[in-house]
Amino acid sequence: MFAAFAWTILAAGSLTLLLALGALVLASVLGLALAYGKLSRRRWLMRLVQGFTFVIRGIPDLVLMLLVFYSLPAAINQFLEWTGSDLWVEFPPFWAGMFTLGVIFSAYMCETFKSALQNIPRGQLEAAQAFGLHPRRIFWRITLPQLARLALPGFTNNWLVLVKATALVSLLGLQDVMFRAKGAAEATGQPFTYYLIAGGFYLAATLVSTFALLALARRLEQTNQAGRT
Repeated sequence: MFAAFAWTILAAGSLTLLLALGALVLASVLGLALAYGKLSRRRWLMRLVQGFTFVIRGIPDLVLMLLVFYSLPAAINQFLEWTGSDLWVEFPPFWAGMFTLGVIFSAYMCETFKSALQNIPRGQLEAAQAFGLHPRRIFWRITLPQLARLALPGFTNNWLVLVKATALVSLLGLQDVMFRAKGAAEATGQPFTYYLIAGGFYLAATLVSTFALLALARRLEQTNQAGRT
């Protein structure tokens, strides 16, 4: 019985990692857009982004997740009912969790990317513009490589926290690692054993991610040094 429950818990790891990766992609794309917004010369845009990141970071993650999963569909359904529509809206736990985590961590990615963008030598961008390079080419050839290297430490920290934050989605009914660990603990009356297995999964994911991103950081640093020489 122990082996069956343990395998059930660990088998849900792929869903947990898929959730984390999906949220990471959303957080990275949205966070980069927010970083450019914070650095914008348009004061209204800068203030809008500042207000967004302040609100997102000021509300607990679980509260935001419950608002998206329960309150937002309820508000939409009330509006649809008021308009006389027969439509009914429900958010699947996976997509609601991924969206919420992506939005939450976009606020943290915003600060990471903003700091990295500010540390890219301005002279390089001005020289590229003087040579008539298209803004898109400047981004891919000059900005992005340096952004990846400068933002990687903060990016790593955000990713490690994001992986652990996926455990909150189990409260929405998603059958991830934590959901199945809770089910196993209740079925057997051995919470320590099965929650320990869940903790071991998150620890293993953290260790693998740390070593992989440290290797990537060394690779980017070597590439940067080679480019200078």
